[in-house]
Amino acid sequence: MSPETKTEGLVHAHRTAKVVEIVASSTKSFEDAIEKGLEDASKTTRGITGCHVENMSVKCDEGRIVEYRVDLKVAFGIERTPKL
Repeated sequence: MSPETKTEGLVHAHRTAKVVEIVASSTKSFEDAIEKGLEDASKTTRGITGCHVENMSVKCDEGRIVEYRVDLKVAFGIERTPKL
């Protein structure tokens, strides 16, 4: 039995996603860095379905955090044109 998914009335025999890696930063928090990274990615990528936080780090100055950084793996579905 092959897995099927329904998307907006279409049935696909399988689902394939593409993953891109991005690095985002914020002076506020890790959460803000993630939100800003996804916001920026969505400006040039359609159909984002998920995100995996791969790594988190901070930049410090004099022992104080001045920047939060995240490495994100952003997943989105591959667009297909229906066969005629």
